[in-house]
Amino acid sequence: MEDAQESGGCLEQNQKYCVERPIYNQEILQRQLHKRERTPQSLRQKIEHSCRCSSKKAKSHLYSFLPILKWLPHYPVREYLLGDIISGISTGVMQLPQGLAYALLAAVPPVFGLYSSFYPVFLYTFFGTSKHISIGTFAVISMMVGGVAVRQVPDEVISVGYNSTNTTDASDYYSLRDDKRVQVAVTLAFLSGIIQLCLGFLRFGFVAIYLTEPLVRGFTTAAAVHVFTSQLKYLLGVKTSRYSGPLSVVYSLAAVFSKITTTNIAALIVGLTCIVLLLIGKEINLRFKKKLPVPIPMEIIVVIIGTGVSAGMNLTESYGVDVVGKIPQGLSAPAVPEIQLIPAIFIDAVAIAIVGFSMAVSMAKIFALKHGYTIDGNQELIALGICNSVGSFFQSFPITCSMSRSLVQESTGGKTQIAGALSSVMVLLVIVAIGYLFEPLPQTVLAAIVMVNLKGMFKQFGDVAHFWRTSKIELAIWVVAFVASLFLGLDYGLLTAVAFAMITVIYRTQRPQYRILGQIPDTDIYCDVEEYEEVKEYPGIKIFQANTSLYFANSESYTNALKKKTGVDPCAILAARKKAQKKHAREVKKANKVKKKAVLKLVNSSTSDVEASVKHEIANDGLPVNGKFAYVDAGVQDGSPDELEHFVEPKTNIHSLILDFTPVNFVDSVGAKTLKSVIKEYKEVGVCVCIASCSGPVMNELTRLNFFDNTVTRELLFHSIHDAVLACQVKDRSASQTALDH
Repeated sequence: MEDAQESGGCLEQNQKYCVERPIYNQEILQRQLHKRERTPQSLRQKIEHSCRCSSKKAKSHLYSFLPILKWLPHYPVREYLLGDIISGISTGVMQLPQGLAYALLAAVPPVFGLYSSFYPVFLYTFFGTSKHISIGTFAVISMMVGGVAVRQVPDEVISVGYNSTNTTDASDYYSLRDDKRVQVAVTLAFLSGIIQLCLGFLRFGFVAIYLTEPLVRGFTTAAAVHVFTSQLKYLLGVKTSRYSGPLSVVYSLAAVFSKITTTNIAALIVGLTCIVLLLIGKEINLRFKKKLPVPIPMEIIVVIIGTGVSAGMNLTESYGVDVVGKIPQGLSAPAVPEIQLIPAIFIDAVAIAIVGFSMAVSMAKIFALKHGYTIDGNQELIALGICNSVGSFFQSFPITCSMSRSLVQESTGGKTQIAGALSSVMVLLVIVAIGYLFEPLPQTVLAAIVMVNLKGMFKQFGDVAHFWRTSKIELAIWVVAFVASLFLGLDYGLLTAVAFAMITVIYRTQRPQYRILGQIPDTDIYCDVEEYEEVKEYPGIKIFQANTSLYFANSESYTNALKKKTGVDPCAILAARKKAQKKHAREVKKANKVKKKAVLKLVNSSTSDVEASVKHEIANDGLPVNGKFAYVDAGVQDGSPDELEHFVEPKTNIHSLILDFTPVNFVDSVGAKTLKSVIKEYKEVGVCVCIASCSGPVMNELTRLNFFDNTVTRELLFHSIHDAVLACQVKDRSASQTALDH
């Protein structure tokens, strides 16, 4: 068996192909190939075709809009139901404490975190295409929502008129502040949902590609620092204002440290104990992942223990520990969001909509690739848009996919969206039946849950070392996204990071790699001559490659690199020629003057012997020296024009230049003019420029830009580099033969 494998490997290495065909340029190919006839459609015909309806088309659109109609009728109950039930319960157990905790990040009462963990999750079951992601509250989005809510409803505005120390006044103050912040969060959910819906219907699912992985990881790492900082006051039990906007992290830290002496020791002990328990639980789940049937639900265990200890020891009255407080029983009536807030929060809603979609679709793609199914990015936008916009009428704030819950949902055996629906039902039971039991839950417990869940995001600091080894540009994107989001705030930081990422794309196109290619002997393969020892250049032929498209931003650098790499600068050669010709003309003029003086001197001589002697001397001195004529007596230099031009004119030993267009994706009008100019300039110095491996779309663009004319024809474009090389060799041989014949 091993011998057979070895012989198979040898056969693979020794396999060869041999194709005998003519040398093809685009002119010959166009004559030999026949294009398929395509009838162009007018705008009216396209609109009519898109609006035409049939039962098959209607059914396809319905299944696309409601994916549940496609997979639910074929749901394999025996195979999938048990796994979905276990996964749904496990995820729901995580959903409950995280919903309560992330509501604090969003600057709204905890019950609204439960609403956001029910309505959107249930809706996603009908409209989502991913089978494994867990929709609901997420730290980064909640932090962004909280920043907007605090900016629109700061403590200073509400505190006017509530300076009294009366308990009723304080209660009214907090109630009024929370109501206004809830309205901001709800309107933000409505607006971000509408934006996602519009992007989805317009098939703009590709917008997520502009949030590249280094950008998202740098952004989420900065968001983790924001979240951690915002939870310090709950962990320590100190009373500080919440800040948003630029330098909010600095202000928050300064506020916490300024009141560090007022730390509530009981709250700190409870919080630290919960952090230790959660870390131990996560470590056990990680180490014994294969042995445990389901992960240990440490979060709900900590919530139950914290609630029991708080109620039993009466931590609120005895030690002044802040608790969750009143949780209304049952679902609230639907209400219309505050539409008048839209102008003030529009930019924030756009950022939240795009970040939320980016998080969800990236996780969905990971699971789809792992389990062998496909997701529809545009339908995911529509699903998230419906979850946010419809959920806003039921007082939920913006949501997206949670990474930690999605991993639990997938690892515990979840197969379909049924698992997500079951987790939302568990949250519903808490809201309707037992929500009031969590009223004594200390806020420091929720802060501990949030902080421990940031562990995965803080590990992203290791990206710095990774990107340092792999790509300095991606490292720069990560650092800019992190620093900008940390100090400018998540909204302005995201905009800054996206702008910087776009600048790096422009930078890369303006700083491409330029190469001179040579042939691997006895093949039609061409590689970089500076990289491989075996690669050889053809005498008189230069093959130039730039790994970028040719357009207005890099056309000048393209021509400069071409001249530098090939060592042939047509402008310099032409300038040297003109200079040599001018110098020659001056020397000829000077020589003629001297010659005239000598002749006049001879004519005026009175002695015939002297005249003969002078004539003899002039004749002897007229011998050419190094292509020039010397007049010893008169100090005159002259020469034959042809010989002098041959002696001083700069010459190049390159007769052909091939531009490899394999990496070129597009050419604009400036690029086409530059290319045409290059061909004409090199032609003036006797160098023929050819283009190889030009793709069909680029050919069409050149045609539309009127690139081809009498001087620049399709005969200069070749199907491959090897075709161009052979054509240049044939042309040079024929030119040499013609010169010899003459």
